[in-house]
Amino acid sequence: MRDQFLPYCRPQLTEDEIQAVVATLRNGWLTTGPIVREFEAEFSRRSGVKHAIALNSCTAALHAALAAMDVGPGDEVVMPSLTFVAGAQCTLELGGTPVFADVDPGTFSVTVETIADVVTPRTKVIVPMPYGGRPLDIESIVRFASERGIRVLEDAAHAAGMLDRGEWSGTRSDAAAYSFYATKNLTSAEGGVLLTNDDALAERVRRVGLHGMDKDAWKRYTASGSWRYDIVEPGFKYNLADPLAALGLGQLRRLDAMQRRRDEIAARYDDSLRHIPGIGLQLPPAHPGDRHSWCMYAITVDEERAGISRDALIDALRDANIGTSVHYIPTHLFTAYRHLDSKQLARTDAVWQTMLSLPLYPAMSDGDVQDVIEAITNAVATPVPLRR
Repeated sequence: MRDQFLPYCRPQLTEDEIQAVVATLRNGWLTTGPIVREFEAEFSRRSGVKHAIALNSCTAALHAALAAMDVGPGDEVVMPSLTFVAGAQCTLELGGTPVFADVDPGTFSVTVETIADVVTPRTKVIVPMPYGGRPLDIESIVRFASERGIRVLEDAAHAAGMLDRGEWSGTRSDAAAYSFYATKNLTSAEGGVLLTNDDALAERVRRVGLHGMDKDAWKRYTASGSWRYDIVEPGFKYNLADPLAALGLGQLRRLDAMQRRRDEIAARYDDSLRHIPGIGLQLPPAHPGDRHSWCMYAITVDEERAGISRDALIDALRDANIGTSVHYIPTHLFTAYRHLDSKQLARTDAVWQTMLSLPLYPAMSDGDVQDVIEAITNAVATPVPLRR
């Protein structure tokens, strides 16, 4: 057993990134300012998408985008239940109705077929998520949606570092909401960005993301700024601060190197875990030009074949000083969302009870990775009783 606990996730920060944050604290500009704009410009350049709007979370990006798409009472927004609760929460806050589509048990993501099962004339937006950073063939979903006059907002929380047929999330769809939370492939501690090629949507998201102001707040306090501004519509307080953007900018510039390390760890997991009875792996990307971001590495546990349940394996790994997580408890199972229709979710209900997310991040050593592999191998060989 390991002497020290291996956490499920630990961000990798460099001294240059820390000093970049310190520099923003020393220059006197603590809120949205020039570093945010630099971060947006770099994100747009790297992604090849015209507009990058930095916000204080991926949830904020989803909420502002849905608001800018005029989601309201009577509108339905289709999304997976096997995801974080943010998309459903934002839809309800706007008066819309979340509608859950089932997932493919091999990819853990929605498909055109599962989306088609729940689309109605009231569907206004589809919010697909590439689970764990595995490309989900967004082109087919966008084609399906456009033929029906439905907009597509990608929940790209796992997508930094991912390529879907060679392109970033947000290239083909109406927009994509990225996350820079501490467990993501690049972090700004807290933060997000909305990518879109739609000029009108970008303008409105910028506006509603800062109280509905007609000018950026930070410009009011520069030499060229003016004290006059207008509130042209109700909005939210969703702007990102410069110190967080400074961290995100440094991480973005190291994204390729961090992604290579994620690829290496994922390959080691694939090679070793595929031979363990009862341990299932996510299907590999399907098309040329696809690249998995490996934001998460989720396995499934077939209790009958493995001789151990998912929950018991979590306990066994914890006893071996290894942290894990479960992604996700489906949204429709939470008390606040049980009133929503969940009749179409047989595969979601089945698969989530077998899922387990393993540690995978650039700060892991080869020894850390081997410890995880050996702990799983030992637990399957010597099953641990489920704790009650």
